[in-house]
Amino acid sequence: MTQAPLKIAVVSQYFFPENFIINDIVRELGSLGAHVEVFTGKPNYPTGEVFPGYHAHGTVEDHFADTIAVHRAPLRPRGQGGAKNLILNYLSFVANGVRYFWPHARRKKFDIYFVFAPSPITSVIPALAMKCAHRAPVYLWVQDLWPESLEATGFIKNKPLLSLVGQLVRGLYWAVDVLLVQSRAFIEPVKRYARADKISYYPNSYLHQSESCEAGVLPGSLTDLLRSNFCVVFAGNLGSAQALPTIIETARILKAEQSQARIVMVGTGSKAAWLLEEKTRLGLDNLIVAGAYPRSAMSELFDLSSALLVTLKRDEIFSFTIPSKVQAYLAAGRPIIGSLDGEGARVIDDAGAGVTCPAEDAGELAACIRTLQAMPAEDRAYMGAQARAYFLKNFELKAQCKALLQMFEQRIEQDRATQ
Repeated sequence: MTQAPLKIAVVSQYFFPENFIINDIVRELGSLGAHVEVFTGKPNYPTGEVFPGYHAHGTVEDHFADTIAVHRAPLRPRGQGGAKNLILNYLSFVANGVRYFWPHARRKKFDIYFVFAPSPITSVIPALAMKCAHRAPVYLWVQDLWPESLEATGFIKNKPLLSLVGQLVRGLYWAVDVLLVQSRAFIEPVKRYARADKISYYPNSYLHQSESCEAGVLPGSLTDLLRSNFCVVFAGNLGSAQALPTIIETARILKAEQSQARIVMVGTGSKAAWLLEEKTRLGLDNLIVAGAYPRSAMSELFDLSSALLVTLKRDEIFSFTIPSKVQAYLAAGRPIIGSLDGEGARVIDDAGAGVTCPAEDAGELAACIRTLQAMPAEDRAYMGAQARAYFLKNFELKAQCKALLQMFEQRIEQDRATQ
């Protein structure tokens, strides 16, 4: 074990007040005694506009959880989406991160560089530059598979360009010391670009905060709806990967059957406006587009839900992924309906936490909703209890952070022994 507190530089394009799991991990690592500093950009996700209180230009240092220094580099906001805006957003974090984070690494001796890497994978580049200032292991926590996800979402369709991105990924994977993958199914795809001995499984986790939830944030009309109906609640990003047309078609099927079930969509994203337009066009009064609410309201929302819904598109790349909402749903102890393939469905089934069906099959999704609705309340409660138990065993954040810290300490001891 190391004698002094570990000094960990967390590099992430996204950080508080943006809502990502890395926020809770940073807070917990700090509470476990590590010295943590965060290197990030200006918050602008998912709205595309820099959050109030920040400016896109200039650097700023603030604090998270009172004591954790957060260094923010200039960033071009992602705007309202589109390839050009996203590419410029990604490149601005790389260029400004390299420029502004490197001097910090030169002045301070960090033991570990820990990179949280949802898209884009290029967010690891500032950490690699920091490593040039002072050598320390770079851990890259892979949340998204490039170039596969770029092709699956239609972001890049040109085959030569996808091949070029693949070569970039290969180079970045070669440059880091350890690759952590959020799903066991990620291991084989990542092995196409990196040595197998670099890869370790480290799942996403979730901090369940029911005891500190903020009651009364949800409007009375929504809580009344949830209390008086069988409501299947989807909470999270409303984007192209979430197979929203399948949810629309499922609502249409249920309405035609005169089902009393309601599908409640909570969140925002690039397809939120489209979802509302389709609901209105088709007259789907059984589909409620409720808007976005803070994370502090999620425990109340989940507690009032009859079941929780997770959906993904039908594509091999998405079958490798465990959507982060699955951990949140398991933690809530509510039955889960999963319309997805692969790892996400496997987790729900292994936990005995609900019912699943193939991705993008609206008929089967409607059948899953009917099945849960017809089930005795005590059977649904048992599913919820199974979900909670599985979460505590596999994904609870405090335990996962202790494991991560132990992983870091073992690596440092190994490096010292070979010097």
